[in-house]
Amino acid sequence: MAGSYFYVAWWNPMFSVLGSELILRAVREGLLLVILVSAPPLLASLAVGFVVSILQAATQIHEQTLVFVPKLVAVTLVLIAIGPLLGAQVLRFTQALLLAIPTIR
Repeated sequence: MAGSYFYVAWWNPMFSVLGSELILRAVREGLLLVILVSAPPLLASLAVGFVVSILQAATQIHEQTLVFVPKLVAVTLVLIAIGPLLGAQVLRFTQALLLAIPTIR
């Protein structure tokens, strides 16, 4: 299930956790989530940029706008394909974070 790691990894109301420790865990998991959510579009952009730069070097066409459109298309396709999964992870993290607010002491 998408994002289940983030939901159960740091928030469990059965354990009494100090507020500062809970906040540090939430920040750490939030930063990890940012990395995981931003990685697919960035990697797609990196791969397309690399391929286009190889083609530009081979053909000696050095036009800056030539790189923009393929990167935009690749990032859009990745976000369309993986967007629901990424959104579910962010939603589960936000729900767990909001549920953990009352337990902070």
